[in-house]
Amino acid sequence: MKISGRNIKRRLALWSDRLSRTKHFRGHGVHSPFAYGLVRKVFMRRTLYDGSGTSLYDALRERGVAERRAIQLHNARLYCAADTWSIDSTESDFVILTKEYSSEQLIATYGELQKRGAIVVILSPYANRERQERIATIVTSHRSTSIDNRAYIILMNNHLPKQHFKL
Repeated sequence: MKISGRNIKRRLALWSDRLSRTKHFRGHGVHSPFAYGLVRKVFMRRTLYDGSGTSLYDALRERGVAERRAIQLHNARLYCAADTWSIDSTESDFVILTKEYSSEQLIATYGELQKRGAIVVILSPYANRERQERIATIVTSHRSTSIDNRAYIILMNNHLPKQHFKL
């Protein structure tokens, strides 16, 4: 079996991505107390916070988001102390943009939300090449902390320094 140069580069890129994600596994290597707390108290938690209601969780499940991811996003909103939330709409503090939200709209919407200081969650960041490239542009220009959890990217718009974590 012959392995082409292109195939080798692709495999090396995948290995590199796995290694960069491994260093932040379970919060190891995360030097931001806020991000470490997010990993330990939100991403590793398997249940909803007690007494938090289930409105966001229910809305995400109705849209086909996996149970584990819906729990994580519900808890992340509470951890970030966001009062309001919305899905594919821009009128809240915690905005979730699903795969149905077009790649063309992402950059313009992100700019508007950044000015307002909203926390932006983009689901399915690796759905296709165009979406991945637009989100890479957003992450590069983002002025605060961003957390890539493979299934979604959280873009904080607060006092946190510019950092990008791949979990």
